[in-house]
Amino acid sequence: MVKTRAATTKEQYMLRAASISLWFNIVLFIFKLTALIVVHSLAIATDFAITVVGLTVSVILYNSLKLSVRPADLLHNYGYGKVEHVCEAMEGIVLIGIAAIMSFQAFATFFHPSHVTFPWIGFASSMLSLTLNFVGAFFIFQLARKSSSPAVRAEGVHYTLEGFISTAIACAFMVTILLKNSAYEHIAPYIDPAVTMLVSFAISLPSIKLARQAFVNLLDISIEEPGKMEIVVRLARHADYYCNFEDLKTRTAGHKKFIEVKIVMPKDMPFFKAHEVVSKIERDIAQGVPDSEVTVIMMPCLKNCGWLQNNKPCPYLSSGSV
Repeated sequence: MVKTRAATTKEQYMLRAASISLWFNIVLFIFKLTALIVVHSLAIATDFAITVVGLTVSVILYNSLKLSVRPADLLHNYGYGKVEHVCEAMEGIVLIGIAAIMSFQAFATFFHPSHVTFPWIGFASSMLSLTLNFVGAFFIFQLARKSSSPAVRAEGVHYTLEGFISTAIACAFMVTILLKNSAYEHIAPYIDPAVTMLVSFAISLPSIKLARQAFVNLLDISIEEPGKMEIVVRLARHADYYCNFEDLKTRTAGHKKFIEVKIVMPKDMPFFKAHEVVSKIERDIAQGVPDSEVTVIMMPCLKNCGWLQNNKPCPYLSSGSV
């Protein structure tokens, strides 16, 4: 299939999103590692662990997206688009694992609480982190919409989750600062593990949803309903030139869509004209469903229709030129 300018532009959006994610994660890694060394906080440790995962996934994502845009070959006849769903599933599973581990650690810390050192530094680090995360999420979601890539969208979800995590941790540090030297100072050591458990629970639900959707997509899920309706509309435009269509199949692989349909053509129609009809249908469907590869299979009619059984001429043979 010939690569269109639109397809090339979408691939550029995907790679740009991966580059943004990689550089933002490098900056976040440096700031959070510094904060973790200075501030002994379980919440920051959780946040840092998620950033380590994010940085690792960003490296994998960048290389995977470069692989996903490769054209089909002898080993992968439908291309490499499904690697985007693999990245999506991997990100969801790893986040679920981090949530489970940190929840257990936070629960254990309740029995041996300790005061957080330098909470002002932790607060400043968290404010910087939430700013970078939300700014990164904004740009990545924009590129996800332009590229229609599930892997890029998953990375946007990751950044948004990190932004809310950093917001919760910043609030926890502020509460700790307010409780210090007050009558409720004895409560301060419990704020850190409590926020860690809250954050772990908050990231687990969307992460489970993310992983579940990725696995569903890996099982050759069909395209969305509006896309199917668009295919039927496009087929109807050419209804004067074929007898019937059947066995419409669709599936997705990353941002790419694959469409297959069988067209019943008049048996006595010249081959060159039938081929012309089929080619025009393929082009029309591809224009209506972006990032799609369309395959139309010609099938001869069995001459069992009402027209021929009543000795009437086939109306499709008398149609005008395509």
